[in-house]
Amino acid sequence: MCSSDLSLDQAGPIARNVEDAAILLKSMAGHDAKDSTSLDIEVPDFASFVGKSVKGLRIGIPKEYRAEGMAPEIDKLWEQGVAWLKAAGCEIVEVSLPHTKYALPAYYIVAPAEASSNLARYDGMRYGLRVDGANLTETYEQTRAQGFGEEVKRRILIGSYVLSAGYYDAYYLKAQKVRRRISEDFDQAFEKVDALLTPIAPSAAFVLGENADDPVAMYLNDVFTVTVNLAGLPGMSVPAGVDAQGLPLGLQLIGRPLDEGTLFSLGGVIEEAAQFKTRPQRWW
Repeated sequence: MCSSDLSLDQAGPIARNVEDAAILLKSMAGHDAKDSTSLDIEVPDFASFVGKSVKGLRIGIPKEYRAEGMAPEIDKLWEQGVAWLKAAGCEIVEVSLPHTKYALPAYYIVAPAEASSNLARYDGMRYGLRVDGANLTETYEQTRAQGFGEEVKRRILIGSYVLSAGYYDAYYLKAQKVRRRISEDFDQAFEKVDALLTPIAPSAAFVLGENADDPVAMYLNDVFTVTVNLAGLPGMSVPAGVDAQGLPLGLQLIGRPLDEGTLFSLGGVIEEAAQFKTRPQRWW
């Protein structure tokens, strides 16, 4: 998000953002014996993939990502990204992800349901914030009322609703079935290609607070990224241009499960070709 008086200027040599991200990911990645969701596998040297040749890689362009109403400059940047990867020796292949149109509603059922379940533990009893009330119920209510922001409360309410006895099958279970279909779409696409190239959002960054009172508009901006979360795939956003107002635009790379290395190689190519040097002036 950008401030209403945000402007961009040219600043110095290009930063190696992709390489920095690779180094950061290597520091963050790894098995945590106390985290049942972390994988006990060797962590690659992600930074070593930056600068590797991508010649011969097959890059998929999902036809369903050409969303209606997408800003022309987004489509133009996407085509430019295709041209950059072609020039680096990649082969471009059109692929289909037919269940993409269901990704946004499925995500905003599954994610709030998980938030509702995971955040139930923050009740002021064992850890975290505690706001004492006159009795136990009031302590629960005040702790959760003051401890969570508006968006978190919204997601907890939605999640609790879709997990409730009368709606679990109609909403949550159905969304999980859609999630499986979306994952299968990617599995089929990756039989033909090594990675996918898509826009990161259907529009440029919006003014700070512009959509604060319209959560649906905010959620719609996630249309190109939620599929990655649903399918459990690595994704990378690479700054690659600006719109007519000077606001930043990006391209998204999507890879096979645990194939972050290929994304760092491709991201390095895009970063080098884009020569994105714009930086926001101080507005705060």
